[in-house]
Amino acid sequence: MHDDPIDPFTGDPTDPAADLDAPGDDAPLDPLTDVERQDVLEDLADLEIYQALLAPIGVRGLVIECEDCREPHYFDWDLLRGNLRHLLSSGRPRVHEPAYDPDPDHYVTWDYARGYADGVHDTLSEGTEDEPGADR
Repeated sequence: MHDDPIDPFTGDPTDPAADLDAPGDDAPLDPLTDVERQDVLEDLADLEIYQALLAPIGVRGLVIECEDCREPHYFDWDLLRGNLRHLLSSGRPRVHEPAYDPDPDHYVTWDYARGYADGVHDTLSEGTEDEPGADR
């Protein structure tokens, strides 16, 4: 099983990205700070919870408003997980492009997923606090 998406142009002499410069030693990269690294680890943990709660009701992933191109980007659970892991290991986000013809009805925002998870947590917590003898 691969964590990274498979490059459909691997070995293809007509690869459209073949002429692009690959990031190399001439472009030094600052590693993630401890705070940034912790944020990414927390995002990965949150992603697991969101997928566990939302995938069974038909949510395929998350939509993120891209700051660069000002368009929504739709990420399925595995692709987003792979992107976050790549960021952890390389310190650099992956190059992205909008998904091909996604159905926006099957994707939610991080904020929606967080609110949904918080609501489930609060509902489950309320049920245990209200039971007689729960504090004994």
